[in-house]
Amino acid sequence: MRNLFFWLLVAATGAIYAAMAVWSLPYIAGEADGLMPFDLRPFGYAADDAREFLRHLSADGRAFYLTVQRRLDLAFPALLAATLAWTAFRLPPPGWRAVRWVLVVAAIGGMVADYSENAAVAATLSAAPDAVSAAEIAAASRWTVLKSLGATIAMSLGVLLLARAVIARRTTQKSMDTPS
Repeated sequence: MRNLFFWLLVAATGAIYAAMAVWSLPYIAGEADGLMPFDLRPFGYAADDAREFLRHLSADGRAFYLTVQRRLDLAFPALLAATLAWTAFRLPPPGWRAVRWVLVVAAIGGMVADYSENAAVAATLSAAPDAVSAAEIAAASRWTVLKSLGATIAMSLGVLLLARAVIARRTTQKSMDTPS
């Protein structure tokens, strides 16, 4: 039952990510004359770049960002953090305790930064481009960078643990298949 719940969690996380990756974020970019939404700028953005995006973003794109994308991005950070935390507690061998905790801290930190980014971006989208202060944009940009850093660390460790688990399972299976 625990494995089923885990795979349902993975599927839900993947479905939300896929919806954002192939539908909502490309739609927003299209409504901004091809400029990348804030969520897709892992290294952050300067005030001038943010204002340029806001000036190009259509009214429909702004409304979509504040409703549809925001709803998707309400579910995604928690689902991703839960998936990664579950991975951290299920896959590492006993001696990998530090890796487990780095993954959990990075996943939860990334989630908190993502929600903080979402709030900052919503505030930015709710104001006229020239009314948004450089400090507000800088804060949103910092949250974007921290979200990206946390997610990158957590997902990298998750992939490492998954690869290690697959190799260990294959090694165990081979040793069981080999006659003594």
